[in-house]
Amino acid sequence: MSDPTAFDTLNLKPELLGNLGDLGYVEMTLVQAHTLPRILAGADVLARAKTGSGKTAAFGLGLLNKLDAASFRTQALVLCPTRELADQVAKEIRRLARAVGNVKILTLCGGVPLGPQIASLQHHPHIVVGTPGRVLKHLGKATLSLKSLQTFVLDEADRMLDMGFMDELDAILAYVPAARQTLLFSATYPKAIAKISAKVQRNPQKIDVTDDERPAQITQYWCSVTRENRCGELVRALRAWGGELNLVFCNTKIDCADVAAYLQSQKIVAVALHGDLDQPQRTEVLVRFANRSASVLIATDVAARGLDVKDLDAVFNFEPPKQADVYVHRIGRTGRAGKAGVAVSLVEQREEWRLQGIEELLPDANLQHRGIPDASRSADPLLPAMTTIQISGGRKNKLRPGDLLGALTAEGGVPGEAVGSIDLFDVCSYVAVRNTDVAKALRQLSNRPIKGRKYRARVRK
Repeated sequence: MSDPTAFDTLNLKPELLGNLGDLGYVEMTLVQAHTLPRILAGADVLARAKTGSGKTAAFGLGLLNKLDAASFRTQALVLCPTRELADQVAKEIRRLARAVGNVKILTLCGGVPLGPQIASLQHHPHIVVGTPGRVLKHLGKATLSLKSLQTFVLDEADRMLDMGFMDELDAILAYVPAARQTLLFSATYPKAIAKISAKVQRNPQKIDVTDDERPAQITQYWCSVTRENRCGELVRALRAWGGELNLVFCNTKIDCADVAAYLQSQKIVAVALHGDLDQPQRTEVLVRFANRSASVLIATDVAARGLDVKDLDAVFNFEPPKQADVYVHRIGRTGRAGKAGVAVSLVEQREEWRLQGIEELLPDANLQHRGIPDASRSADPLLPAMTTIQISGGRKNKLRPGDLLGALTAEGGVPGEAVGSIDLFDVCSYVAVRNTDVAKALRQLSNRPIKGRKYRARVRK
């Protein structure tokens, strides 16, 4: 008897199924099992599922299954609330599409010049993933056409509402053909979501898997600190409870920068994400954290919207947020996919009133008051095993991950297992390399032509 949660029970194209096997995707997650059969049948779907539940693969497989790669026209549009989420969604769809061949996927987000995006749009991408403001700007300039659109996806629609994108969504609808499939995914169901669904969908299949998903296993501590010792206590907490990937939330971007500088002074490889960074800086920060060459990411709540990093070991609140629901959103970044996580909050006496609201919102949280123990681990859990190298060429140079891997490992180069994530962007690329092999990797990349051309390679710190 076949497993009803197996991907091979779906009516997917053979190349998509084969690639899923290569990626190690065998069994569908809860949201995939409930939505994919309906999406593949052509129904509009309104789905509620937690971030990190596998929803990107659900709508990604759905839009790829109906895609005509031989027809160079925009057939799918995915709207996301933030640039970071758009980049992650586009990356996952590229992974799912790699066996289909010649599928063009373009991200359209603010923070970068319009010119290069306009040039890329002239090649008519099959799939556009973007933020509402920038997509609307291209529609207004007639540099993006949605006349052939088949699939329209609103990802994390509740966050789009929180960020004030309702007017942009209304305007984009004027450019979207009526004959289309519309997929709407949201982590919560505020009343405005029902209004959006009524406006953009036709008889949607409503799916809510949040109650059936396994509760997150997050151990929650709060620790007493003073204003003077807060940074030092954060370091102690990181060494006591932290792991390979740790997220520290600050309430202001000034604190973000100060905490990052302090951690770096303590020889901890930390990177900061806040509103004063330009897009290339933000991209590099996220790449270094996701590829495990930085062990700590310090971020504000605004900067971290849309951030989805797998296997996050622990979340630390440099100070508790003033709103209890923000606390819930923060700690929900760890303890995903059935794995255990840790959440630690540093609290001054004058801030303890904030804990009351958290405990009222999460009566079963078992928020424990703890002293910070001295680290007793034999190895430093915060020491990254990888280092990021930046290469001065990317997609516009027709580079592919295989090209960089080949250059690194060719003729006595670094062993394949020493190479981690490879991330390609328009004008540059990043590769994570095991610390012990960095010098050899730099020589390989700097001295060996890639597709007939030499590129600069440098370590990012």
